[in-house]
Amino acid sequence: MAYDVQKTDEQWREELSPEEYAVLRQAGTERAFTGEYTDTETEGTYSCKACGSELFTSDTKFHSGCGWPSFYQPMTDTVEYIEDTSHGMKRVEVRCATCGSHLGHVFPDGFGTPTGDRYCINSISITLSEKK
Repeated sequence: MAYDVQKTDEQWREELSPEEYAVLRQAGTERAFTGEYTDTETEGTYSCKACGSELFTSDTKFHSGCGWPSFYQPMTDTVEYIEDTSHGMKRVEVRCATCGSHLGHVFPDGFGTPTGDRYCINSISITLSEKK
């Protein structure tokens, strides 16, 4: 897919820390319960750390206990979905629709949420802009 933000691998490596690059550009995962936004309740908007596109709002964030920030829905058309059969599992990868960076996965187990979905997102792949 062609993305609005396209950079070479070298450009991504220059702009992102090694840890950010491993998650955002190589579909890695940060360790559970270690991310900056796992338990935060700060109001605001979460954007892609790679390109700055707004992805989620704090009013869709919930405590799922999974070890990563969880949201029940993204902002309209901000993410894309890719079938992921790696690691012997069948799941749905979530990427930024603007730059193609890996954010996490979405699961149909967001019980008690309006959508029934749990977007399990790596803290390292997003940045929070606090509501003023």
